[in-house]
Amino acid sequence: MTLSRVCSVLFLTAGLGVAAAATAASTDWPQRPIQIIVPFQAGSATDLITRQLGVALGKELGQSVVVENRPGAAAAIGSTAAARAKPDGYTLLMSGPASMVTNALMMPNLSYDPESFEKIALVAQTPNVLLSSPAMPFKTLEEMVAYAKANPGKLSYASFGTGTTSHLAGELLKQQAGIDLLHVPYKGAGEAIPALLGGQVSMYFDTIMTALPQVNTGALNALAISTGERSDMAPDIPTVAEQGYPGFDIAPWYGLVAPGGTPPEVIEKVSAAVQKIVKDDDFQAQLAKTGAEILPADRAAFDALIAAERPRTQALIEQAGVKPN
Repeated sequence: MTLSRVCSVLFLTAGLGVAAAATAASTDWPQRPIQIIVPFQAGSATDLITRQLGVALGKELGQSVVVENRPGAAAAIGSTAAARAKPDGYTLLMSGPASMVTNALMMPNLSYDPESFEKIALVAQTPNVLLSSPAMPFKTLEEMVAYAKANPGKLSYASFGTGTTSHLAGELLKQQAGIDLLHVPYKGAGEAIPALLGGQVSMYFDTIMTALPQVNTGALNALAISTGERSDMAPDIPTVAEQGYPGFDIAPWYGLVAPGGTPPEVIEKVSAAVQKIVKDDDFQAQLAKTGAEILPADRAAFDALIAAERPRTQALIEQAGVKPN
């Protein structure tokens, strides 16, 4: 056998060995703790949902699940970190509209490619609540719009980041109501709610799970729900749509993804585990207490959601006149 032939055989054998080792590793996965990156602050809706899922997922997979918060830049910081992580299944991302859709439309120099992620499973969605301070001279959406028209430029609204559903909900309301509101982005509820309570901003579209405690104590007023239907968690809060703005329907959703190149066996294992978890009555009841609604968990549903969300969001951005960063 010639030297070149021997080298070819050795390289082929080595390659098969590496492939076999990789297959074995993915089959035996997980062998150590799993990290889920949350691209928003601790205490945010994304954080709370991820921690609830993490506990159940850890039990299902037989390994602990650690949640790491990397907020900032409308989820781009945490999403970039996840996209650049080693694709071995030990780093996952709890994604949402900003991570997977809006950032690509809003940020020409985005530091990651949303399409590079391997979709695992959808988990849930939550409505947003339009909050205002009791110190404001209005108690209803109708009164707010009237005040805004009589006092152009005096009202502002907070969001949990440029390009998030919180931001786009405010821009859509501005467009449909014909009012002038200043957008003030924050990293999440942990910053936005104190700003609202302190009078730095007039209003805030917050997720229902972090909004309701403030409403129930009377610290803040709830003017409207952002989804097309009222929430079972707050049936007395009317929707924006029913108060004169038909078609107003924006809700953040939450879906687990992995860096591109993660072994298919790992993706399928996590996807199956999540689908089992979200069908569990106790888990559904636990999420329902926070206002979250379970979504179809399979990967096909995730693909369909993204496909429908992209053109809808692009049209909303263009209609609302939101400028790319």
